[in-house]
Amino acid sequence: MMLSRAAARPAASLRAATLAAPSALRPRSLPAIWSRGMAKDNKPRFSKSTNKPAPKPAHPPPGSPASASASTPAPEPPKEPAAERADEPATPQEPAQDPIPDFSKLPDLTQGIPSTLAYETSGATNKSALAALEEEEAAKAGGGGGRAKGELPASAYVSSTERRRQKLALWALAFAGLSGVVGVAYLGRDWDAEELSKNPDVPNGWSINLWWKRAMARMGDTVTYYQEPAFEKLLPDPDPSFERPYTLCISLEDMLVHSEWSRDHGWRVAKRPGVDYFLHYLSQYYEIVLFTTVPFATGEPLVRKLDPYRFIMWPLFREATKYEDGEIIKDLSYLNRDLSKVIVIDTNAKHVRAQPENAIILPKWTGDVKDRELVSLVPLLEFIHTMQYDDVRKVIKSFDGTHIPTEFARREALARAEHNKRVQAKSSRGGGMSWLSSHLGLKPSNMSLMVAPEGEENPQEAFAKGKMLQDIARERGMRNYLMLEEEIRKNGEKWLKEEQDAMEAAQKEAMKSMKTSFFGWFTPPEEQKGGASSASETSRN
Repeated sequence: MMLSRAAARPAASLRAATLAAPSALRPRSLPAIWSRGMAKDNKPRFSKSTNKPAPKPAHPPPGSPASASASTPAPEPPKEPAAERADEPATPQEPAQDPIPDFSKLPDLTQGIPSTLAYETSGATNKSALAALEEEEAAKAGGGGGRAKGELPASAYVSSTERRRQKLALWALAFAGLSGVVGVAYLGRDWDAEELSKNPDVPNGWSINLWWKRAMARMGDTVTYYQEPAFEKLLPDPDPSFERPYTLCISLEDMLVHSEWSRDHGWRVAKRPGVDYFLHYLSQYYEIVLFTTVPFATGEPLVRKLDPYRFIMWPLFREATKYEDGEIIKDLSYLNRDLSKVIVIDTNAKHVRAQPENAIILPKWTGDVKDRELVSLVPLLEFIHTMQYDDVRKVIKSFDGTHIPTEFARREALARAEHNKRVQAKSSRGGGMSWLSSHLGLKPSNMSLMVAPEGEENPQEAFAKGKMLQDIARERGMRNYLMLEEEIRKNGEKWLKEEQDAMEAAQKEAMKSMKTSFFGWFTPPEEQKGGASSASETSRN
């Protein structure tokens, strides 16, 4: 070990001297260093040459110059230059030292990496880096002896999974196309008798045009099912004995109630001031119908709390509305009522755009406890019933562009002043009543003559005292309202209890019927007959 270190030190010092020496001396010194490195273990330390020298014969032939000179030492041949000895093994070269870079020419990276777009687009390079990379990959692929990409058909580069997906997609498209053709063919079949009566403009026939028209008509009926109200008649036929010839449709959201949400309390619903008086008082004059865009599941529990005594005769929810051009519409033509006797009060003009001449639009109620807009409509609605107008749309038309409660109060004040003058002049009753209506801007064609019931003042005597017809009707309406409120205070709890019991009994009966029909599938007919006969005998006993 010590001898090897001692031998390595002169070699290292000689290597350093060789690197420091002129370039002309380096080719002569490197073979000597390489041969000394081979002296220890006979293995090259830097690299091995692939050119092996030809083996020399052990004994030269007799008579040859080599045999003659074998006994005497031969002088050392002169060393030839490295360039002339091409057949000798290549000697390893020391790597040249890298030049020291000029850091002053490097880009300043303290402000980010500079862009090379200007260099790439200036034409300084003959081809882009991407093109060079593609050429290199193509050369590698060609050098390996295989085929370059593109020599095989495109299907050779698609995986089996992708082939299966493509096949499934083609089958799905074919199935969808076949289903569409079969569906159109089925929808385009001939009409039956009922369908032909509904579509007289598209007759039966085997032509492609008629077939297509029938298919489109049936598809339109399917779409219409979801856009039209649930029933063609939302209300039952009017009862002739019913004493309320007018129908009043009212809304729910932002009219009777207002709902809002807050982080502290969640959803809360407030009832508008005067709602109970509005419903109870006008129920003696009108058939009150709730017409709202709220779905049944949301609105029905709210209506039951709002109107526990059912002064609202017919509640209609979102299922009774019409959907057209992206808007919900309350189409009054589905009510099964004469539109000349229908008034609708709403807070959204778009909801009643089908019959705007029947609508009174109120501003939305936002929860103000001092609001009086709803109650202030009672005098006008009472006056319309009192005068028995043939067409309420003319009455509503006369108030266009005005605030209805304020305008009606102004007209009534003028009529009262003139009425007092006529009373002093002892005008006739009929003339006074007709003049009152005309002065209010209304022309009734049939005004009911009010007959005083027992215990009330005669209308003629009331006129002599300066009362107007409207005053008489208002006194009678207020008297009926007070009597109704008294009945509610006395018997309201009992009415609610009876209604609750009736609902529970109906639910039990429905559950019993459901269980009977369900278990009837598993009960033999003989046992069902036996059970029915025993039940009848029990009822007789």
